Amino acid sequence: MEIIRSNFKSNLHKVYQAIEEADFFAIDGEFSGISDGPSVTALTNGFDTPEERSSPDVKFVCQSSSIDFLASQGFDFNKVFRNGIPYLNQEEERQLREQYDEKRLQSNGAGALSYTSPNTSKCPVTVPDDQKKFIDQVVEKIEDLLQSEENQNLDLEPCTGFQRKLIYQTLSWKYPKGIHVETLETEKKERYIVISKVDEEERKRREQQKQAKEQEELNDAVGFSRVIHAIANSGKLVIGHNMLLDVMHTVHQFYCPLPADLNEFKEMTTCVFPRLLDTKLMASTQPFKDIINNTSLAELEKRLKETPFNPPKVESAEGFPSYDTASEQLHEAGYDAYITGLCFISMANYLGSFLSPPKSHVSARSKLIEPFFNKLFLMRVMDIPYLNLEGPDLQPKRDHVLHVTFPKEWKTSDLYQLFSAFGNIQISWIDDTSAFVSLSQPEQVPIAVNTSKYAESYRIQTYADYIGKRREKQVKRKWMEDSWKEVEPKRLNTQCASYGSQNHHYHANSLTATSTVGKRNLSPSRAEAGLEARVSGEISDTELEKTDPCAEPLSEGRKKAKKLKRMKKDLSPTGSISDSSAKLFEVPDTW
Repeated sequence: MEIIRSNFKSNLHKVYQAIEEADFFAIDGEFSGISDGPSVTALTNGFDTPEERSSPDVKFVCQSSSIDFLASQGFDFNKVFRNGIPYLNQEEERQLREQYDEKRLQSNGAGALSYTSPNTSKCPVTVPDDQKKFIDQVVEKIEDLLQSEENQNLDLEPCTGFQRKLIYQTLSWKYPKGIHVETLETEKKERYIVISKVDEEERKRREQQKQAKEQEELNDAVGFSRVIHAIANSGKLVIGHNMLLDVMHTVHQFYCPLPADLNEFKEMTTCVFPRLLDTKLMASTQPFKDIINNTSLAELEKRLKETPFNPPKVESAEGFPSYDTASEQLHEAGYDAYITGLCFISMANYLGSFLSPPKSHVSARSKLIEPFFNKLFLMRVMDIPYLNLEGPDLQPKRDHVLHVTFPKEWKTSDLYQLFSAFGNIQISWIDDTSAFVSLSQPEQVPIAVNTSKYAESYRIQTYADYIGKRREKQVKRKWMEDSWKEVEPKRLNTQCASYGSQNHHYHANSLTATSTVGKRNLSPSRAEAGLEARVSGEISDTELEKTDPCAEPLSEGRKKAKKLKRMKKDLSPTGSISDSSAKLFEVPDTW
């Protein structure tokens, strides 16, 4: 079912119902892979760290090659801008609600349902000298209206926002009953005030209508964010294919800006989506890795129709047309999300074939798919296959990697010539003047570093030295920032003690080196041992399928994650899955 701006409100209840009834959700967003200019290579460097790969990007960029590709796939660009559904993130929604509250404060005396300002309705309003004549004229017109038996309404001339505020405040004090005050717009978008003579019952009725209209306007502005919030509030499994950028954009656009710190990003993401699953990572992992050669979405969907997999049969509800995989509509977000869901079902059901007795259907709540939770595939990172949202990321040694700086004029061929004596190498460009070079033999690294000791045009250092120096700079910059945060309040305290006593500021955590993760023994051999245990009857199928609805509490250590939790009430379900369950399939440490 296609939902656009014109039919969003009328079909929102159907969306909510589908969310309530769903076992899991599959998502996909287009344009999520576009980046610009010199940063393109940096964003896809083979030796990125997870911190670098998750850096936030708030630009809306139209890359010509991507636009051409999407156009060739029949992408309707007009629909994006003409029929796109509006949305607000939670901070924007909060600000809009405050604006409505402020409007009510300005009209506090116009009705019993309005908010009451502490400095109105008790004493006369202080009117600036240059506005007294204007307010006096307004009061005279209202007096004439109240004395008239013919006229029931008075339209004031368009005026400034400040003048309208003075009018509201004056009338709320001078005429607490008997009139209704409302701001309207002319065809030219000029705002003016309408004053009506009403009895108490009519005034309350109009005030209720006004507030209902304001609430509807606010809901319209929040728009599609309401759908994302409903999905997040459900706590159900959310599935995507190569979904890191989809997740980042979703959190950024519908909740709050992405933090610069990786751990904050992880906490924020798991706060919004407690359970994520990436089908590209799942297909790249045992027991699928050996029988699936191509993990691109289109090829994966085709492979999962063949033996030993059993594709699900899909029947659409009446009145809801379905996609037909026989006629591909790749790179349409809805279609890609649809076949992502089909791929997940096929792979999940395949896991059931290892049970004793085998199961033909494995639900989205099964323990069998737990090992794939909250691990997002990392594209083009050579030795870190996924971002682990629930803990430390893999820490490869990279003792065979060199960091090289060189003149801007150098090309790839110059680097190959420089390292020609060291056999096969791999080059990953960082920017115009630096790159990572990986050697085939780690013992050659000291020799390569020594070759640049007396070189003038280039410099070679080990990966460990490069990371160490970069962290030194980060720690120093962090220290400077934190020091300034401490000094600035002291300076303000000296200037104004009363202000300083109310000034609460945030001290960021000190930057520390990422701890090295030990071997976790997540290997095929362990999976085989688990299989043998199950076959021998040591682990029951009931235990494997059991789902515990209790979630672990989220970390309170990060400011933005805490803020998001406050803004997003009752977001996480009251549960998460127990860590003590036996795991049949593992996502390995090394690939």
